[in-house]
Amino acid sequence: MTGARTAPVDASHPSCGGVIGSNKESALRPSSDHLPSGYRLTAGDLVASGTLLRKWSRRWKDAPDTRLWLEAYRPSSGDSAGPWWTAGQFDAATSRAAGRLRGAGLRPGDRVVWSTGSSVPALVAHVGALRAGLVVVPANTAYSERELAHIVADVRPSAAIVDRADQAAWVRRASNGPVVVVGSEIDLPDGDPGPLDAAAPDDPALICFTSGTTGAPKGAVLRHRNLLAATESLAVAWRWSPEDRLVHCLPLFHAHGLCVGVYGTLAAGASAVLLPGFDPDAVVDAADGHRASLFFGVPTMYHRLARSGRAPGLRRLRLCVSGSAPLSKDLHAEVSGAIGSPVLERYGMTETLMNASNPYDGDRRPGTVGFPLPGVEIMVIGSDEIVVRGPNVFDGYWERPSADADAFRPAADGGSPWLRTGDLGEDVDSYLVIKGRSKELIISGGYNVYPVEVEDVLAGHPRVVEVAVSGTPSDEWGEVVTAWIVADGPPPSVADLVEFTAPTLASYKCPRLVRVVDELPRNAMGKVVRSQLGQ
Repeated sequence: MTGARTAPVDASHPSCGGVIGSNKESALRPSSDHLPSGYRLTAGDLVASGTLLRKWSRRWKDAPDTRLWLEAYRPSSGDSAGPWWTAGQFDAATSRAAGRLRGAGLRPGDRVVWSTGSSVPALVAHVGALRAGLVVVPANTAYSERELAHIVADVRPSAAIVDRADQAAWVRRASNGPVVVVGSEIDLPDGDPGPLDAAAPDDPALICFTSGTTGAPKGAVLRHRNLLAATESLAVAWRWSPEDRLVHCLPLFHAHGLCVGVYGTLAAGASAVLLPGFDPDAVVDAADGHRASLFFGVPTMYHRLARSGRAPGLRRLRLCVSGSAPLSKDLHAEVSGAIGSPVLERYGMTETLMNASNPYDGDRRPGTVGFPLPGVEIMVIGSDEIVVRGPNVFDGYWERPSADADAFRPAADGGSPWLRTGDLGEDVDSYLVIKGRSKELIISGGYNVYPVEVEDVLAGHPRVVEVAVSGTPSDEWGEVVTAWIVADGPPPSVADLVEFTAPTLASYKCPRLVRVVDELPRNAMGKVVRSQLGQ
Protein backbone atom coordinates (compact mmCIF):
# COMPACT_ATOMS: atom_id res chain seq x y z
CA MET A 1 0.00 0.00 0.00
CA THR A 2 1.17 3.47 -0.73
CA GLY A 3 1.12 6.16 1.89
CA ALA A 4 1.44 9.19 -0.38
CA ARG A 5 -2.19 9.59 -1.46
CA THR A 6 -4.18 11.28 1.32
CA ALA A 7 -7.31 12.57 -0.41
CA PRO A 8 -10.57 11.12 0.92
CA VAL A 9 -12.18 8.39 -1.10
CA ASP A 10 -15.12 9.73 -3.11
CA ALA A 11 -18.11 7.88 -1.69
CA SER A 12 -20.78 9.68 -3.68
CA HIS A 13 -21.64 6.56 -5.67
CA PRO A 14 -24.55 4.20 -5.01
CA SER A 15 -24.34 2.31 -1.74
CA CYS A 16 -23.76 -0.92 -3.60
CA GLY A 17 -20.29 0.30 -4.52
CA GLY A 18 -18.87 1.63 -7.73
CA VAL A 19 -15.90 1.75 -10.01
CA ILE A 20 -13.82 4.76 -10.90
CA GLY A 21 -11.51 4.08 -13.82
CA SER A 22 -9.76 6.21 -16.37
CA ASN A 23 -12.46 8.48 -17.81
CA LYS A 24 -15.24 6.09 -16.90
CA GLU A 25 -17.58 5.48 -14.01
CA SER A 26 -19.88 2.52 -13.45
CA ALA A 27 -21.51 0.61 -10.64
CA LEU A 28 -21.35 -2.99 -9.56
CA ARG A 29 -24.65 -4.78 -9.26
CA PRO A 30 -26.53 -3.65 -6.15
CA SER A 31 -26.32 -5.82 -3.07
CA SER A 32 -30.13 -6.06 -3.11
CA ASP A 33 -29.75 -8.46 -6.05
CA HIS A 34 -28.64 -11.07 -3.50
CA LEU A 35 -31.99 -10.98 -1.71
CA PRO A 36 -34.95 -13.27 -2.35
CA SER A 37 -37.80 -11.69 -4.26
CA GLY A 38 -39.72 -9.26 -2.07
CA TYR A 39 -37.17 -9.43 0.77
CA ARG A 40 -36.02 -6.14 2.29
CA LEU A 41 -32.86 -5.79 4.38
CA THR A 42 -30.90 -2.85 5.78
CA ALA A 43 -27.46 -2.68 7.35
CA GLY A 44 -29.20 -2.15 10.70
CA ASP A 45 -31.14 -5.39 10.27
CA LEU A 46 -27.84 -7.30 10.07
CA VAL A 47 -26.92 -6.42 13.66
CA ALA A 48 -30.41 -6.34 15.19
CA SER A 49 -29.75 -9.54 17.17
CA GLY A 50 -27.01 -7.80 19.14
CA THR A 51 -24.43 -10.58 19.03
CA LEU A 52 -24.11 -14.05 17.58
CA LEU A 53 -23.92 -15.43 21.11
CA ARG A 54 -27.40 -14.22 21.94
CA LYS A 55 -28.80 -15.48 18.66
CA TRP A 56 -27.19 -18.90 19.14
CA SER A 57 -28.28 -19.38 22.74
CA ARG A 58 -31.89 -18.50 21.89
CA ARG A 59 -31.87 -21.12 19.12
CA TRP A 60 -30.43 -23.78 21.41
CA LYS A 61 -33.05 -23.16 24.09
CA ASP A 62 -35.92 -22.98 21.59
CA ALA A 63 -34.98 -26.25 19.88
CA PRO A 64 -32.67 -28.25 22.20
CA ASP A 65 -33.26 -31.59 20.49
CA THR A 66 -32.19 -30.54 16.99
CA ARG A 67 -29.06 -32.15 15.58
CA LEU A 68 -26.06 -29.86 15.42
CA TRP A 69 -22.63 -31.53 15.05
CA LEU A 70 -21.43 -34.93 13.91
CA GLU A 71 -17.80 -36.00 13.80
CA ALA A 72 -17.02 -38.23 10.82
CA TYR A 73 -13.72 -39.78 9.85
CA ARG A 74 -11.84 -40.90 6.76
CA PRO A 75 -13.07 -44.30 5.56
CA SER A 76 -9.51 -45.64 5.67
CA SER A 77 -9.27 -45.03 9.43
CA GLY A 78 -11.76 -47.77 10.22
CA ASP A 79 -13.62 -45.50 12.64
CA SER A 80 -17.33 -44.90 12.29
CA ALA A 81 -18.95 -41.53 12.74
CA GLY A 82 -19.62 -40.49 16.30
CA PRO A 83 -23.06 -39.73 17.74
CA TRP A 84 -24.82 -36.51 16.87
CA TRP A 85 -24.51 -33.64 19.29
CA THR A 86 -27.82 -31.87 19.86
CA ALA A 87 -28.21 -28.15 20.38
CA GLY A 88 -29.11 -28.70 24.02
CA GLN A 89 -25.99 -30.79 24.63
CA PHE A 90 -23.82 -28.15 22.97
CA ASP A 91 -25.46 -25.41 25.04
CA ALA A 92 -24.73 -27.29 28.27
CA ALA A 93 -21.18 -28.22 27.27
CA THR A 94 -20.22 -24.69 26.25
CA SER A 95 -21.68 -23.34 29.50
CA ARG A 96 -19.57 -25.84 31.43
CA ALA A 97 -16.46 -24.85 29.43
CA ALA A 98 -17.12 -21.19 30.21
CA GLY A 99 -17.40 -22.03 33.90
CA ARG A 100 -14.11 -23.91 33.92
CA LEU A 101 -12.29 -21.02 32.27
CA ARG A 102 -13.82 -18.48 34.62
CA GLY A 103 -13.03 -20.76 37.56
CA ALA A 104 -9.38 -20.74 36.50
CA GLY A 105 -9.29 -16.99 37.02
CA LEU A 106 -10.00 -15.71 33.51
CA ARG A 107 -12.13 -12.62 33.16
CA PRO A 108 -13.97 -10.93 30.27
CA GLY A 109 -11.51 -9.30 27.88
CA ASP A 110 -8.68 -11.75 28.62
CA ARG A 111 -7.08 -13.26 25.53
CA VAL A 112 -7.05 -17.01 24.89
CA VAL A 113 -4.86 -18.57 22.19
CA TRP A 114 -6.79 -21.39 20.51
CA SER A 115 -4.95 -23.87 18.30
CA THR A 116 -6.77 -27.15 17.79
CA GLY A 117 -7.78 -29.69 15.23
CA SER A 118 -11.35 -30.05 13.96
CA SER A 119 -13.52 -31.69 16.61
CA VAL A 120 -16.63 -30.99 18.61
CA PRO A 121 -14.61 -30.58 21.86
CA ALA A 122 -12.54 -27.92 20.07
CA LEU A 123 -15.75 -26.08 19.15
CA VAL A 124 -17.06 -26.45 22.70
CA ALA A 125 -13.86 -24.85 24.02
CA HIS A 126 -14.02 -22.04 21.47
CA VAL A 127 -17.67 -21.15 21.96
CA GLY A 128 -17.33 -21.58 25.73
CA ALA A 129 -14.54 -19.01 25.77
CA LEU A 130 -16.69 -16.56 23.79
CA ARG A 131 -19.66 -17.13 26.10
CA ALA A 132 -17.40 -16.27 29.06
CA GLY A 133 -16.52 -12.95 27.43
CA LEU A 134 -12.98 -13.96 26.49
CA VAL A 135 -11.21 -12.88 23.32
CA VAL A 136 -10.16 -15.89 21.24
CA VAL A 137 -6.94 -15.80 19.25
CA PRO A 138 -7.02 -18.60 16.62
CA ALA A 139 -3.61 -19.97 15.66
CA ASN A 140 -2.63 -22.37 12.90
CA THR A 141 -1.92 -25.84 14.26
CA ALA A 142 1.06 -26.07 11.89
CA TYR A 143 2.85 -23.08 13.39
CA SER A 144 6.42 -23.53 14.52
CA GLU A 145 7.61 -22.37 17.94
CA ARG A 146 8.87 -19.10 16.46
CA GLU A 147 5.53 -18.36 14.82
CA LEU A 148 3.45 -19.23 17.87
CA ALA A 149 5.80 -17.33 20.18
CA HIS A 150 5.26 -14.18 18.09
CA ILE A 151 1.51 -14.38 18.69
CA VAL A 152 1.90 -15.11 22.40
CA ALA A 153 4.33 -12.22 22.90
CA ASP A 154 2.02 -9.89 20.98
CA VAL A 155 -1.37 -10.57 22.58
CA ARG A 156 -0.12 -11.61 26.06
CA PRO A 157 -2.78 -14.32 26.62
CA SER A 158 -4.07 -15.41 29.99
CA ALA A 159 -4.75 -18.91 28.64
CA ALA A 160 -4.12 -21.20 25.70
CA ILE A 161 -6.20 -24.11 24.41
CA VAL A 162 -3.88 -26.34 22.37
CA ASP A 163 -3.98 -30.00 21.41
CA ARG A 164 -0.25 -30.54 20.91
CA ALA A 165 2.07 -31.02 23.86
CA ASP A 166 4.93 -29.23 22.11
CA GLN A 167 2.75 -26.18 21.47
CA ALA A 168 1.73 -26.17 25.12
CA ALA A 169 5.41 -26.00 26.07
CA TRP A 170 6.05 -23.25 23.52
CA VAL A 171 3.23 -21.13 24.93
CA ARG A 172 4.61 -21.44 28.44
CA ARG A 173 8.13 -20.51 27.27
CA ALA A 174 6.91 -17.48 25.33
CA SER A 175 4.66 -16.12 28.09
CA ASN A 176 6.01 -13.39 30.32
CA GLY A 177 3.50 -14.14 33.04
CA PRO A 178 1.27 -16.93 34.35
CA VAL A 179 -0.79 -18.64 31.68
CA VAL A 180 -3.38 -21.41 31.90
CA VAL A 181 -2.64 -24.06 29.25
CA VAL A 182 -5.18 -26.81 28.57
CA GLY A 183 -6.33 -29.11 25.78
CA SER A 184 -9.63 -29.05 23.92
CA GLU A 185 -11.35 -30.92 26.74
CA ILE A 186 -10.48 -28.08 29.17
CA ASP A 187 -9.60 -30.51 31.93
CA LEU A 188 -10.12 -28.05 34.79
CA PRO A 189 -12.44 -28.04 37.81
CA ASP A 190 -15.98 -26.90 37.13
CA GLY A 191 -16.72 -23.32 38.08
CA ASP A 192 -19.40 -20.67 38.00
CA PRO A 193 -19.57 -19.29 34.44
CA GLY A 194 -21.13 -16.06 35.67
CA PRO A 195 -23.29 -14.15 33.19
CA LEU A 196 -23.18 -16.00 29.89
CA ASP A 197 -23.32 -14.31 26.49
CA ALA A 198 -22.90 -10.89 28.13
CA ALA A 199 -20.41 -9.51 25.60
CA ALA A 200 -21.57 -6.25 24.01
CA PRO A 201 -21.59 -5.72 20.23
CA ASP A 202 -18.54 -3.46 20.43
CA ASP A 203 -16.52 -5.88 22.56
CA PRO A 204 -13.67 -7.73 20.81
CA ALA A 205 -14.41 -11.37 20.02
CA LEU A 206 -11.45 -12.56 17.93
CA ILE A 207 -7.90 -11.49 17.19
CA CYS A 208 -7.01 -13.19 13.92
CA PHE A 209 -3.42 -12.93 12.78
CA THR A 210 -2.91 -12.05 9.16
CA SER A 211 -0.39 -10.40 6.89
CA GLY A 212 -3.12 -7.83 6.54
CA THR A 213 -3.21 -4.97 4.11
CA THR A 214 0.40 -4.08 4.83
CA GLY A 215 3.46 -5.42 6.64
CA ALA A 216 4.24 -8.52 8.65
CA PRO A 217 1.57 -10.66 10.41
CA LYS A 218 -0.51 -8.71 12.90
CA GLY A 219 -3.72 -9.30 14.81
CA ALA A 220 -6.98 -8.12 13.23
CA VAL A 221 -9.47 -7.37 16.02
CA LEU A 222 -12.95 -8.55 15.04
CA ARG A 223 -15.75 -7.35 17.30
CA HIS A 224 -18.98 -9.20 18.01
CA ARG A 225 -20.90 -6.82 15.74
CA ASN A 226 -18.52 -7.58 12.84
CA LEU A 227 -19.11 -11.31 13.23
CA LEU A 228 -22.88 -10.89 13.45
CA ALA A 229 -23.15 -8.61 10.41
CA ALA A 230 -21.01 -10.86 8.21
CA THR A 231 -22.83 -14.03 9.24
CA GLU A 232 -26.33 -12.60 8.80
CA SER A 233 -25.43 -11.23 5.37
CA LEU A 234 -24.27 -14.64 4.14
CA ALA A 235 -27.25 -16.44 5.64
CA VAL A 236 -29.62 -14.33 3.56
CA ALA A 237 -27.51 -14.28 0.38
CA TRP A 238 -26.91 -18.04 0.37
CA ARG A 239 -30.38 -18.98 1.65
CA TRP A 240 -28.99 -20.75 4.72
CA SER A 241 -31.76 -22.47 6.71
CA PRO A 242 -32.20 -24.98 9.57
CA GLU A 243 -32.69 -27.72 6.96
CA ASP A 244 -29.15 -27.30 5.64
CA ARG A 245 -26.27 -29.61 6.49
CA LEU A 246 -22.68 -28.63 5.75
CA VAL A 247 -19.78 -30.96 5.00
CA HIS A 248 -17.09 -29.12 6.97
CA CYS A 249 -13.45 -30.02 6.30
CA LEU A 250 -11.84 -26.57 6.49
CA PRO A 251 -9.41 -25.79 9.35
CA LEU A 252 -11.20 -24.31 12.33
CA PHE A 253 -8.42 -21.78 12.99
CA HIS A 254 -8.99 -20.17 9.55
CA ALA A 255 -11.64 -17.46 9.10
CA HIS A 256 -13.20 -19.44 6.24
CA GLY A 257 -13.75 -22.53 8.36
CA LEU A 258 -14.57 -20.72 11.60
CA CYS A 259 -16.43 -17.51 10.78
CA VAL A 260 -18.19 -18.80 7.68
CA GLY A 261 -18.58 -22.54 8.28
CA VAL A 262 -19.06 -22.76 12.05
CA TYR A 263 -20.68 -19.43 12.86
CA GLY A 264 -22.95 -19.67 9.82
CA THR A 265 -24.13 -23.14 10.80
CA LEU A 266 -24.91 -22.03 14.35
CA ALA A 267 -26.67 -18.83 13.29
CA ALA A 268 -28.89 -20.63 10.77
CA GLY A 269 -29.79 -23.37 13.23
CA ALA A 270 -28.39 -25.79 10.67
CA SER A 271 -26.09 -28.81 11.18
CA ALA A 272 -22.65 -29.88 10.03
CA VAL A 273 -20.58 -33.01 9.59
CA LEU A 274 -17.05 -32.31 10.83
CA LEU A 275 -14.12 -33.96 9.06
CA PRO A 276 -10.59 -33.84 10.50
CA GLY A 277 -9.24 -32.58 7.17
CA PHE A 278 -9.83 -32.78 3.45
CA ASP A 279 -10.03 -36.09 1.65
CA PRO A 280 -12.07 -36.42 -1.59
CA ASP A 281 -13.54 -39.78 -0.63
CA ALA A 282 -14.45 -38.63 2.87
CA VAL A 283 -16.13 -35.46 1.59
CA VAL A 284 -18.26 -37.30 -0.98
CA ASP A 285 -19.10 -40.14 1.41
CA ALA A 286 -20.15 -37.64 4.10
CA ALA A 287 -22.26 -35.68 1.65
CA ASP A 288 -24.06 -38.81 0.50
CA GLY A 289 -24.25 -40.69 3.79
CA HIS A 290 -25.53 -37.78 5.86
CA ARG A 291 -27.76 -36.08 3.29
CA ALA A 292 -25.73 -32.90 3.20
CA SER A 293 -26.69 -29.81 1.21
CA LEU A 294 -23.61 -27.56 1.44
CA PHE A 295 -19.87 -27.80 0.84
CA PHE A 296 -17.35 -24.97 1.27
CA GLY A 297 -13.81 -25.43 -0.06
CA VAL A 298 -10.74 -23.76 -1.52
CA PRO A 299 -9.48 -24.21 -5.10
CA THR A 300 -6.95 -26.86 -4.03
CA MET A 301 -9.80 -29.02 -2.74
CA TYR A 302 -11.80 -28.65 -5.93
CA HIS A 303 -8.71 -29.54 -7.96
CA ARG A 304 -8.30 -32.76 -5.98
CA LEU A 305 -12.00 -33.58 -6.20
CA ALA A 306 -11.81 -33.23 -9.97
CA ARG A 307 -8.69 -35.40 -10.20
CA SER A 308 -10.22 -38.06 -7.93
CA GLY A 309 -13.14 -38.60 -10.27
CA ARG A 310 -15.57 -38.37 -7.36
CA ALA A 311 -16.79 -34.82 -7.88
CA PRO A 312 -20.07 -36.07 -9.44
CA GLY A 313 -20.88 -37.49 -5.99
CA LEU A 314 -21.65 -33.91 -4.90
CA ARG A 315 -24.57 -33.51 -7.30
CA ARG A 316 -27.12 -33.80 -4.51
CA LEU A 317 -25.77 -30.64 -2.80
CA ARG A 318 -27.68 -27.42 -3.37
CA LEU A 319 -24.57 -25.20 -3.06
CA CYS A 320 -20.81 -25.56 -3.40
CA VAL A 321 -18.75 -22.47 -2.53
CA SER A 322 -15.11 -21.73 -3.33
CA GLY A 323 -13.03 -19.05 -1.65
CA SER A 324 -9.74 -18.00 -0.01
CA ALA A 325 -8.01 -17.89 -3.43
CA PRO A 326 -9.04 -17.48 -7.08
CA LEU A 327 -10.58 -20.48 -8.87
CA SER A 328 -9.31 -20.72 -12.44
CA LYS A 329 -11.94 -20.58 -15.20
CA ASP A 330 -10.92 -24.02 -16.49
CA LEU A 331 -11.22 -25.64 -13.07
CA HIS A 332 -14.50 -23.82 -12.45
CA ALA A 333 -15.91 -25.25 -15.68
CA GLU A 334 -14.64 -28.75 -14.95
CA VAL A 335 -15.96 -28.95 -11.39
CA SER A 336 -19.24 -27.19 -12.16
CA GLY A 337 -19.88 -29.66 -14.97
CA ALA A 338 -19.13 -32.60 -12.70
CA ILE A 339 -21.38 -31.50 -9.83
CA GLY A 340 -24.17 -30.30 -12.12
CA SER A 341 -24.33 -26.67 -10.94
CA PRO A 342 -21.99 -23.65 -11.02
CA VAL A 343 -19.58 -23.35 -8.10
CA LEU A 344 -20.27 -20.08 -6.29
CA GLU A 345 -17.16 -17.90 -5.82
CA ARG A 346 -16.94 -15.17 -3.24
CA TYR A 347 -14.43 -12.61 -1.95
CA GLY A 348 -13.35 -11.98 1.61
CA MET A 349 -10.41 -11.28 3.88
CA THR A 350 -9.63 -11.70 7.55
CA GLU A 351 -10.21 -8.02 8.31
CA THR A 352 -13.71 -8.00 6.81
CA LEU A 353 -14.79 -11.63 6.56
CA MET A 354 -17.06 -11.75 3.47
CA ASN A 355 -17.33 -8.78 1.08
CA ALA A 356 -18.76 -10.01 -2.22
CA SER A 357 -20.33 -13.10 -3.71
CA ASN A 358 -21.72 -14.41 -6.92
CA PRO A 359 -25.50 -14.67 -6.60
CA TYR A 360 -27.31 -17.72 -5.33
CA ASP A 361 -30.08 -17.03 -7.84
CA GLY A 362 -28.80 -15.83 -11.18
CA ASP A 363 -25.61 -15.79 -13.20
CA ARG A 364 -22.53 -17.12 -11.39
CA ARG A 365 -19.72 -15.92 -13.60
CA PRO A 366 -16.39 -17.80 -13.63
CA GLY A 367 -13.40 -15.59 -12.94
CA THR A 368 -15.44 -13.11 -10.91
CA VAL A 369 -16.37 -12.79 -7.24
CA GLY A 370 -19.78 -11.32 -7.94
CA PHE A 371 -20.92 -8.10 -6.29
CA PRO A 372 -21.24 -6.66 -2.76
CA LEU A 373 -23.04 -8.71 -0.15
CA PRO A 374 -25.90 -7.11 1.80
CA GLY A 375 -24.62 -4.30 3.99
CA VAL A 376 -21.25 -4.08 2.22
CA GLU A 377 -20.04 -1.23 0.02
CA ILE A 378 -17.24 -1.84 -2.48
CA MET A 379 -15.48 0.60 -4.77
CA VAL A 380 -12.51 0.37 -7.11
CA ILE A 381 -10.61 3.63 -7.13
CA GLY A 382 -7.52 5.19 -8.64
CA SER A 383 -5.23 2.52 -10.00
CA ASP A 384 -7.81 -0.25 -9.63
CA GLU A 385 -7.53 -0.44 -5.83
CA ILE A 386 -10.44 -2.15 -4.03
CA VAL A 387 -11.78 -0.39 -0.94
CA VAL A 388 -14.63 -1.61 1.25
CA ARG A 389 -16.73 -0.51 4.18
CA GLY A 390 -19.67 -1.86 6.11
CA PRO A 391 -20.64 -3.33 9.49
CA ASN A 392 -18.52 -6.38 8.70
CA VAL A 393 -15.29 -4.37 8.45
CA PHE A 394 -12.97 -4.39 11.46
CA ASP A 395 -11.84 -1.21 13.27
CA GLY A 396 -8.12 -1.93 13.36
CA TYR A 397 -5.20 -4.15 14.30
CA TRP A 398 -4.16 -5.14 17.79
CA GLU A 399 -1.90 -2.36 19.12
CA ARG A 400 -0.81 -1.27 15.60
CA PRO A 401 -1.89 2.39 15.17
CA SER A 402 0.57 2.97 12.34
CA ALA A 403 -0.84 0.01 10.40
CA ASP A 404 -4.38 1.32 11.00
CA ALA A 405 -3.41 4.69 9.58
CA ASP A 406 -2.16 3.00 6.41
CA ALA A 407 -5.13 0.66 6.11
CA PHE A 408 -8.00 3.15 6.37
CA ARG A 409 -8.92 6.14 4.23
CA PRO A 410 -11.45 8.84 5.19
CA ALA A 411 -14.67 9.00 3.21
CA ALA A 412 -15.69 12.15 1.36
CA ASP A 413 -19.26 11.75 2.59
CA GLY A 414 -18.16 11.89 6.23
CA GLY A 415 -19.28 8.32 6.82
CA SER A 416 -17.28 5.32 7.92
CA PRO A 417 -13.73 5.20 6.56
CA TRP A 418 -12.88 2.87 3.71
CA LEU A 419 -10.56 -0.07 4.22
CA ARG A 420 -7.86 -0.30 1.59
CA THR A 421 -7.79 -4.03 0.95
CA GLY A 422 -4.51 -4.13 -0.94
CA ASP A 423 -6.31 -6.02 -3.71
CA LEU A 424 -6.67 -4.80 -7.27
CA GLY A 425 -9.88 -5.25 -9.23
CA GLU A 426 -12.11 -4.10 -12.02
CA ASP A 427 -15.77 -4.00 -12.94
CA VAL A 428 -16.56 -6.41 -15.76
CA ASP A 429 -20.22 -6.04 -16.71
CA SER A 430 -21.15 -5.12 -13.11
CA TYR A 431 -19.26 -8.07 -11.56
CA LEU A 432 -16.05 -7.63 -9.58
CA VAL A 433 -12.92 -9.31 -10.96
CA ILE A 434 -9.87 -9.61 -8.69
CA LYS A 435 -6.82 -8.75 -10.81
CA GLY A 436 -4.10 -9.23 -8.25
CA ARG A 437 -2.66 -7.68 -5.12
CA SER A 438 -0.89 -4.43 -4.59
CA LYS A 439 0.86 -6.08 -1.70
CA GLU A 440 3.14 -9.00 -2.43
CA LEU A 441 1.19 -11.61 -0.55
CA ILE A 442 1.24 -15.23 -1.72
CA ILE A 443 -1.90 -17.34 -1.27
CA SER A 444 -1.05 -21.05 -1.35
CA GLY A 445 -3.80 -23.58 -0.72
CA GLY A 446 -5.92 -20.79 0.75
CA TYR A 447 -3.24 -19.73 3.27
CA ASN A 448 -1.46 -16.38 3.30
CA VAL A 449 2.34 -16.36 2.98
CA TYR A 450 4.26 -13.14 3.39
CA PRO A 451 7.48 -13.25 1.29
CA VAL A 452 9.66 -11.30 3.74
CA GLU A 453 9.05 -13.84 6.50
CA VAL A 454 10.24 -16.71 4.28
CA GLU A 455 13.17 -14.70 2.95
CA ASP A 456 14.39 -13.94 6.46
CA VAL A 457 14.61 -17.65 7.22
CA LEU A 458 16.14 -18.68 3.88
CA ALA A 459 18.82 -16.00 4.20
CA GLY A 460 20.32 -18.02 7.02
CA HIS A 461 21.10 -21.00 4.77
CA PRO A 462 24.89 -21.35 4.41
CA ARG A 463 24.74 -21.59 0.58
CA VAL A 464 22.25 -18.77 0.03
CA VAL A 465 23.90 -15.43 -0.73
CA GLU A 466 20.75 -13.54 -1.68
CA VAL A 467 17.12 -14.60 -1.85
CA ALA A 468 13.73 -13.29 -2.93
CA VAL A 469 10.41 -15.12 -2.60
CA SER A 470 7.38 -14.89 -4.86
CA GLY A 471 4.36 -16.96 -5.86
CA THR A 472 4.20 -19.12 -8.98
CA PRO A 473 0.73 -19.96 -10.36
CA SER A 474 -0.39 -23.54 -9.68
CA ASP A 475 -3.55 -25.33 -10.77
CA GLU A 476 -3.59 -27.27 -7.52
CA TRP A 477 -2.46 -24.71 -4.93
CA GLY A 478 -3.34 -21.40 -6.56
CA GLU A 479 0.26 -20.35 -6.00
CA VAL A 480 3.35 -22.14 -4.73
CA VAL A 481 6.11 -20.47 -2.76
CA THR A 482 9.10 -19.95 -5.05
CA ALA A 483 12.62 -19.07 -3.88
CA TRP A 484 14.86 -17.11 -6.23
CA ILE A 485 18.40 -17.50 -4.95
CA VAL A 486 21.92 -16.38 -5.66
CA ALA A 487 23.98 -19.32 -4.45
CA ASP A 488 27.46 -19.75 -3.03
CA GLY A 489 28.70 -23.01 -4.52
CA PRO A 490 26.28 -25.82 -5.45
CA PRO A 491 22.77 -24.37 -5.17
CA PRO A 492 20.49 -25.97 -2.57
CA SER A 493 17.63 -28.09 -3.86
CA VAL A 494 13.97 -27.80 -2.90
CA ALA A 495 14.47 -30.68 -0.47
CA ASP A 496 17.43 -28.88 1.10
CA LEU A 497 15.43 -25.70 1.64
CA VAL A 498 12.36 -27.53 2.96
CA GLU A 499 14.54 -29.35 5.48
CA PHE A 500 16.20 -26.07 6.45
CA THR A 501 12.96 -24.12 6.91
CA ALA A 502 10.75 -26.83 8.43
CA PRO A 503 11.80 -26.17 12.06
CA THR A 504 10.82 -22.49 11.84
CA LEU A 505 8.10 -22.22 9.19
CA ALA A 506 4.72 -23.88 8.74
CA SER A 507 4.82 -26.37 5.87
CA TYR A 508 2.70 -24.24 3.54
CA LYS A 509 5.29 -21.44 3.80
CA CYS A 510 8.24 -23.64 2.78
CA PRO A 511 9.49 -23.17 -0.80
CA ARG A 512 8.23 -25.67 -3.39
CA LEU A 513 10.20 -24.28 -6.33
CA VAL A 514 13.77 -23.01 -6.52
CA ARG A 515 15.09 -20.74 -9.24
CA VAL A 516 18.84 -20.08 -9.31
CA VAL A 517 19.82 -16.67 -10.71
CA ASP A 518 23.02 -14.68 -11.07
CA GLU A 519 21.49 -11.62 -9.47
CA LEU A 520 18.15 -10.33 -8.20
CA PRO A 521 16.37 -7.47 -9.98
CA ARG A 522 16.62 -4.27 -7.94
CA ASN A 523 15.48 -0.68 -8.29
CA ALA A 524 17.58 2.44 -7.93
CA MET A 525 17.27 2.26 -4.14
CA GLY A 526 18.58 -1.31 -4.11
CA LYS A 527 15.21 -2.85 -3.26
CA VAL A 528 14.35 -6.18 -4.88
CA VAL A 529 11.59 -5.76 -7.48
CA ARG A 530 9.61 -8.98 -7.16
CA SER A 531 7.45 -8.20 -10.17
CA GLN A 532 10.59 -8.53 -12.34
CA LEU A 533 11.63 -11.94 -11.03
CA GLY A 534 11.95 -14.30 -13.98
CA GLN A 535 11.92 -11.57 -16.59
